[in-house]
Amino acid sequence: MKPILGLVVPCYNEEAVLRDTLDSLKAVVADLVTRQLVDPASRIYCVDDGSRDNTWQIIQEESLRSAAVCGVKLAGNVGHQNALMAGLSTATADCDIMISIDADLQDDTAVIADMVNAYLDGADIVYGVRKSRESDSFFKRNSALMFYKMMNALGTKTIYNHADYRLMSRRATEKLLAFRERNLFIRGIVPTIGFRTATVYYDRHPRLAGESKYPLKKMLSFAVDGITSFSIRPIRLIFATGIIMLIATLTVSLYVLLAYFHGNTIPGWTSLMLSLWFIGSLVLISLGIIGEYIGKIYIEVKDRPRFFIEKTIIQQKETTF
Repeated sequence: MKPILGLVVPCYNEEAVLRDTLDSLKAVVADLVTRQLVDPASRIYCVDDGSRDNTWQIIQEESLRSAAVCGVKLAGNVGHQNALMAGLSTATADCDIMISIDADLQDDTAVIADMVNAYLDGADIVYGVRKSRESDSFFKRNSALMFYKMMNALGTKTIYNHADYRLMSRRATEKLLAFRERNLFIRGIVPTIGFRTATVYYDRHPRLAGESKYPLKKMLSFAVDGITSFSIRPIRLIFATGIIMLIATLTVSLYVLLAYFHGNTIPGWTSLMLSLWFIGSLVLISLGIIGEYIGKIYIEVKDRPRFFIEKTIIQQKETTF
């Protein structure tokens, strides 16, 4: 029995690329159906994450043209990770396997067939991993490398050069949906699920049109969420730093007392101010890290819904590509 495939596409202000994206994805699914890798009932789920342009209107028009195109309209902008979860929760009801892919199609759709074949060979999770970052800027390439190394050093399981382009079976998706945290870092959660995994490699393409939805500010925020959602080591590092500073303070105090009793003290405004600024900065940084964790606890204990689905378009008739 061939699996029913659901392509989950989070969309935020994607009117510039969405029609071309859907044409490309429909062609990919049609090819998979022709090769008898997936069931003809396979669909594409476009999740409108509170777009301010004509994204939802395009989704509606495309769904009228083809029953293979489904729409999920969220009541407001909840972010890429939550939009992805909304799409997965909708697709799981009708599909056996789900593949998440961004609307800009920078991720190579040619490897979708490889992902499906890996699933048919027994993998529940198939990661799409970039072969290299040569197309990225120097800053982005090295900052990404630093981020992945830091995540691994802090004890978080991550797949280097893997974003959110992956295949998941229904049972793996159900396990992902069982995670209830609000500060989502899906690429860190998925490796903790277990089950058999596989990897396919691809070259990342330039964006078709429009602008990236992950500027530097969002990337930094996403990195902080990833670190603080999966590791308490920064808090332990603060404690260790405090112990080191205490030992250093005792050592300096001993030196100051000896100098005082020998009459070698010279009033030093510069050294005093430098010490105060250094310790003050250290305290503020420590409080900021602890505050980040307290903020996460505050958000989690309220247990608010991650998203609200305003409207869905899923036509119960034979799909056409």
